[in-house]
Amino acid sequence: MTKKLIQHGNSAALVIEKPILQLLNIDLDTDLEIITDGKNIIISPLHQQPNEADFLHSLAKVNKRHRKTLEDLAK
Repeated sequence: MTKKLIQHGNSAALVIEKPILQLLNIDLDTDLEIITDGKNIIISPLHQQPNEADFLHSLAKVNKRHRKTLEDLAK
């Protein structure tokens, strides 16, 4: 895919089409990291890392779903 920058005030902007945003799970609220290696621009989404509450919620679901198996394994 070839793209051109567009004028956005005193800056230049790159429009990213919706299918690419969906593929990378990016929306307008996603923070992006922009780095360069001197020749290329590398844009990466910075997805929020799961916190302890997310972990505990997931753990509770696993324990509920697989309680008997986990108890058998613990013996």
